[in-house]
Amino acid sequence: MKLSDRINNIVEPQTIGMARKARELKAKGIDVISLSLGEPDFFTPDPIKAAAKKAIDENFSFYTPVAGYLELRQAISNKFKRDNNLDFTADQIVVSTGAKQSIANVMLCIVNPGEEVLVPAPYWVTYLEQVKLAGGIPVVIPTTVENNFKVTPEQIKKAITSKTKAIIFSSPCNPTGTVYTKEELKAIADAILPHKDIYVLSDEIYEHINFSGKHESIAQFPEIKERTIVINGASKGFAMTGWRVGYIGATKAIATACDKIQGQFTSGTCSIGQKAMHAAADLQVSSIQPMRDAFRKRRDVVYNLMKEIPGLKVNYPDGAFYFFPEISSFFGKGGINNSTDLCMYLLEKAHVALVPGDAFGNDNHIRMSYAAAEDKLIEAMKRITKALAELK
Repeated sequence: MKLSDRINNIVEPQTIGMARKARELKAKGIDVISLSLGEPDFFTPDPIKAAAKKAIDENFSFYTPVAGYLELRQAISNKFKRDNNLDFTADQIVVSTGAKQSIANVMLCIVNPGEEVLVPAPYWVTYLEQVKLAGGIPVVIPTTVENNFKVTPEQIKKAITSKTKAIIFSSPCNPTGTVYTKEELKAIADAILPHKDIYVLSDEIYEHINFSGKHESIAQFPEIKERTIVINGASKGFAMTGWRVGYIGATKAIATACDKIQGQFTSGTCSIGQKAMHAAADLQVSSIQPMRDAFRKRRDVVYNLMKEIPGLKVNYPDGAFYFFPEISSFFGKGGINNSTDLCMYLLEKAHVALVPGDAFGNDNHIRMSYAAAEDKLIEAMKRITKALAELK
């Protein structure tokens, strides 16, 4: 039976694929440490759970508006102003079933077949596939560990063509942990500014896992704000991955378009999840700082262990909860020819699940999530160190 070209032209996220392989080994009784998924190991904060329980008890179980119920969107509007000094009214916000759907909505609303979307690499695995689903052409802009994986304005200018419709990037970044400064974002905005038809998709889902100071959004610059779509949610900063609630802040025209297309896919996301999101939007950032501080400590623990491994080249990430070490020095040893080979070797030999870098746009790297307990991370690093030392 022949499937559509659309589905045949996209690939399963390798993050999900590696997590599945790890589960299969665990089911056989093997002690696998999975560092493949970007999922906090903390529990959702109690005030958020209480809000969801209250919603259930009060029978908040009926359809909501497609974009989310009004009071929630107002709460997100208040959050944008409080945390980011951004002005988005309630009718400029669309709540979706996770930030992933938010990005898909936007891509389907702005990209026509044959139009190009600039994607600095390393990138989150889903960006390229969502561009392709919309009929667009991803234009990958490579960066290096030496430059802390930051795209430059010069690279962006060079990549822009008459077909360019958007650029998408994350800060803090998945998979590198890179965080752009206000000055760097201003330079990117200035590079895009002369091209009036180019949108900026700013993925800020790791906003609250930032070790470098105040989070900066490219939407803060008035000259580019009308063309910027901010994507965010509660899954990472509030440990709410399973709740599946994300949102955008954008112009009224973009928000209306996303409302329209979402109405033909999912309609409004889970009503109970929306009540949980409302509680998260109302929480002060100080209430989740202990999680951020724990991630910071884990980063330092893993960094100090990783930098002692011969053959690895690693940067010092300023946010999120990932390392993206360069591993090409191991190519040619023990049948290892690429990042997938190395990840499979470490899974089978060290029983540690990681993700190949080619999924993120650079086959010379692998991604490791440190969103796991500290003792698990230390044990994983011991296993990895031993397994790599045995490669000849």
